[in-house]
Amino acid sequence: MSKAPLMPMATAVWLVENTSLTFKQIADFCKLHEVEIQGIADGEVAKGIVGYNPIISGQLTTDEIDLSSKDENRPLNIVDKDVEIKNTDNKIKKYVPLSKRQDKPDSALWLLKNHSILKDSQIAKLVGVTKNSVSSIRNKSYWNYNSLNAKDPVAMGLFTQKDLL
Repeated sequence: MSKAPLMPMATAVWLVENTSLTFKQIADFCKLHEVEIQGIADGEVAKGIVGYNPIISGQLTTDEIDLSSKDENRPLNIVDKDVEIKNTDNKIKKYVPLSKRQDKPDSALWLLKNHSILKDSQIAKLVGVTKNSVSSIRNKSYWNYNSLNAKDPVAMGLFTQKDLL
């Protein structure tokens, strides 16, 4: 799968104004139609769009543009920069206020009602209660079951929607 440059129309405007590349080369690089590129060159398309320099953004090199300018059949190739994004969200246990601690069984009840496919151990890990508490809520034998109100744990901030997936 080939990648399109960032802001393809603005990149095409810059390439038309600043290089001697063919319309086909620019169109193939920017994933646009040749007629659009010709319209940019004629001033009919992309009026008011400021050109975006793909060299500054690291998507093209001057060597790549020079090589493609000399050979009309050579396509422009986008520079691949594989950047590894690390997830730095190390699980650090943080202080949970009393008010949210009292909401944990309510959240477990909500998860049991709305996401019944989750195992007790998964619910216990998400909400932060014991497996015994979750199973007793499921069996309606929890010591305070009658006063529980099912509440969405994501809305209460116990965990994120991403954690639920």
